[in-house]
Amino acid sequence: MKTLLIALFIGASCCSNLLFAQKNDKALTQLLQNEINNFQGDIGIYVEHFGKKSYAAIQADSLFPTASIVKVPILVGVFNKINKGELKLNQGFTYDQKRNYGGSGLMQFYRDSAQTDLSTMISLMLTYSDNITSIWCQELAGGGLEINPLLEKLGLPQTKINSRTAGREDLWKVYGWGQTTPREMSTLMTLIRNGKIFSPQLSDKMYRYLKNQFYNGRSLSQIPAHISTAAKSGSVDDARGETVFVNAPSGDYVFTILTKNIKDQSWSSDNEAENLTRRLSNILWNYFEPKQPFTPYSAIK
Repeated sequence: MKTLLIALFIGASCCSNLLFAQKNDKALTQLLQNEINNFQGDIGIYVEHFGKKSYAAIQADSLFPTASIVKVPILVGVFNKINKGELKLNQGFTYDQKRNYGGSGLMQFYRDSAQTDLSTMISLMLTYSDNITSIWCQELAGGGLEINPLLEKLGLPQTKINSRTAGREDLWKVYGWGQTTPREMSTLMTLIRNGKIFSPQLSDKMYRYLKNQFYNGRSLSQIPAHISTAAKSGSVDDARGETVFVNAPSGDYVFTILTKNIKDQSWSSDNEAENLTRRLSNILWNYFEPKQPFTPYSAIK
C-alpha cells in the first residue's frame, strides 16, 4: 500500500507540473494546425518532446472517445491488482465461449475450455486489441468503479472507463467504452515510460507490453522501424485515435491524436482520419529529427 501511495503521489505531481515545466513550441503548433485545417471532423493533439522540454497542443484538453485506447487504462488497472498481490501474470484462466464478443482480436477463435494465463490475455488485449481479453481484464481489474478512481489519483480526472460502469451509462452513449483527452493520455504513457506507476519494475513491464503492436500502419509506419516505440490505437465508426511514445535519437517524445464526429467513416486504409494521423506522425518525426529524415515506404497491400 505504501508503494502504491508513493507512486500515485509522484504521478499526480508529475501531471500537475507537466505543462509548467515546458515551453510552447509555436512553430510546431502552426505546422500541425496547417495540416488539420481541412479535416472533416473534430481533432485534438498533444505532443511533448522531453529533450527539448517543449510541447504543442491543439484542443488537447477536449474530451474524445478512446475506442480501444481505453485498453491502456485497463492495463494500469490490472497492474494495480498485481501490485497489491491480488493477481499474477502467470495466473491461469479457462476460456468460456460465453465470453465471445466478436470484433477485433484472436480469443474469439479459441476453443471452449482452452487454457490461458493473464500475461497472454494482456498481450492479446494490447498487441491485437482483442476485445474479449480486454473486457475480461477490465473485470479482473475491478471494472470502471475501481479503475476510474485510480486514474484520478494519478492526476487524470478526465480519463474514464464508461462501458459496464454503473452511473456512466449516459456518458457511454456519447463516448463509448471510454473517454480521455490528448494531454491526459500522453501523460499516462509518460508515467508508464518513466516508471512512475506503482514501481519502476511494474511500469517497465507495462511498457514492454505496449511495444508490441500488430496494427502498425498508422503513426508507427511514419517512424523508422529500428526506433523503439510504445503505442495503442483505437477505432470506431466516427472516431479514430492513437497514442505513441517514441524513443527517438534526440530524446523521447510522446503524442496523442484523437478524433470524433468524423465524416469519413470508411473502414479502409484510406480513411481520412487515419491518413491525417500518418501525416502528422511524419511531420513530428522529421521536425524532431531533421538530421535523420524519414520518407515512409508505400503501404503493402
